[in-house]
Amino acid sequence: MTHDTELPMGSRPIENVAGHWVLARMGKKVLRPGGRELTERMLGAVPVEGRDVVELAPGLGLTARAILDLGPASYTGVDENPEAATIVRSVVEPFGRVVNGDAAHTGLPDDSADVIVGEAMLTMQTDRGKSAIIGEACRVLRPGGHYAIHELGLKPDDVSDDIKNTVRVDLARAIKVNARPLTLVEWRAALEAHGLEVVFAGTAPMALLDPKRVVADEGVRGALRMIVNVLRNRRARARVLGMRRVFRTHRDTLTAVAMVARRPLGDDTEKENEE
Repeated sequence: MTHDTELPMGSRPIENVAGHWVLARMGKKVLRPGGRELTERMLGAVPVEGRDVVELAPGLGLTARAILDLGPASYTGVDENPEAATIVRSVVEPFGRVVNGDAAHTGLPDDSADVIVGEAMLTMQTDRGKSAIIGEACRVLRPGGHYAIHELGLKPDDVSDDIKNTVRVDLARAIKVNARPLTLVEWRAALEAHGLEVVFAGTAPMALLDPKRVVADEGVRGALRMIVNVLRNRRARARVLGMRRVFRTHRDTLTAVAMVARRPLGDDTEKENEE
């Protein structure tokens, strides 16, 4: 397990820390809503080998390691939290690099990446924040490049606004972050609004804290280690049980969504090809 002092939680009491870092402190490594399996499906739909890859908010570096295993030409992680960046840097160096930056203002050059990956981070943004990050991804992507996301979703597509608001309020209280998940149709529309073409869409149950998913994601030893850590820490146990209760209460509405969208070649590129 990663030691507490290595996690980007500062000196804040565990009652006020974002839920994903509470889980990380307890030893959970897979922090994506659809688990390891949906991440693998998403990456399988992206041409990574020999490509320049950027990952936004790479977390603890689990997906970064999976990306490197696919043989990219380069890997660049972008994280605004210096401590988180340090964790991922220890995972990817010397084969990749990690820079400090905002996902909406990465500082990376225009048209400099073939693939951009972002997981469980757009969900935490307002509609304006989502649009800013997607727009930044489009700026950094080369024409023909791919943007892959793995986020928290809502179902069915016609779920009422009242239910959406209830889910969002309950999530905010449990995970201490103003999560704003979207339906599958809404996630697609958010990408298409920036001219991207969705080429892959997949879903998985949002079962982040269900025992079977924990074992599948962490392995038996990892799952047991997490359980022991939770049992030993009363305050963390209250947070984890609170999150699990909300996830179970809204299990018929919450889902996990992965999409891969392609930036079209565009008129300028097509004209250059004709010349």
